[in-house]
Amino acid sequence: MFWNSINKVLIVLVTACSLVACGEYQKVLKSDDLAQKYSFADSLYKIGKYKKALVLMEQIVPAYRGKPQAEPLMFRYANTFYKLEDFYLSGYQFERFVISYPKSDSVEIAAFRSARSYYELSPRYSLDQRDTQMALDKLQEFVNKFPNSSFRPNANAMVSELREKLEKKDIQTAKQYLKISDYKAAIKAFDNFILDHPGSPYRKEAFYGKLEAAYLLAINSVPYLVEERLKTAKKYYEGFSKYYGESELRMDADVILQDIEKRLSQI
Repeated sequence: MFWNSINKVLIVLVTACSLVACGEYQKVLKSDDLAQKYSFADSLYKIGKYKKALVLMEQIVPAYRGKPQAEPLMFRYANTFYKLEDFYLSGYQFERFVISYPKSDSVEIAAFRSARSYYELSPRYSLDQRDTQMALDKLQEFVNKFPNSSFRPNANAMVSELREKLEKKDIQTAKQYLKISDYKAAIKAFDNFILDHPGSPYRKEAFYGKLEAAYLLAINSVPYLVEERLKTAKKYYEGFSKYYGESELRMDADVILQDIEKRLSQI
């Protein structure tokens, strides 16, 4: 009974405090006192009330541009978007902060969070990867600008993840061309993959896919093109064998080679 009474009193006190705080916030929100809004926004930011802090910040940011208070305000403004996971705006605002305050003590973390914001916008590999490429560019800029940063290991890990995503997207695109029997497009896509991703774990699949696409193009060609295209496919086999002759795909490649040689012998 006693503890129930205590709990009820606490609930009433918390509710009352909340109502008072809410009333104070509304009062400051409607006020014309910029300094009061600045201070109140800072207090809300520090206790994690980011949505309310943001509303106040948006009212005062234009008025503080060019003033000494602008630097910490603009960092908090960008970081509020970051905390709210609005990564389009946090990436943009942190980028503006880096440009506007290049000598700030916060410039390194702002540059990192800007790059990280773009990283967070990268979609799954099956979708359009323009945001992924943008994130890679921003992360590379950060690493180049702050080579000794404590954030560099995190940046490098994100770069590796994004590159693998692009590789996966490109290899799947090439395989899709093969699947729909667009053999010329498949050959070009596999060839581009080999050139663009020299260290990729999918490179072996690209060499084999290029061989398979060239072989299928040859055997489905009009008669006068068959011999030339079979010879081209045989060259692709040699390229595959040179780099991946000991791989698990060797047996499949050998089956293709045997049929190529058989067809050439009959021409």
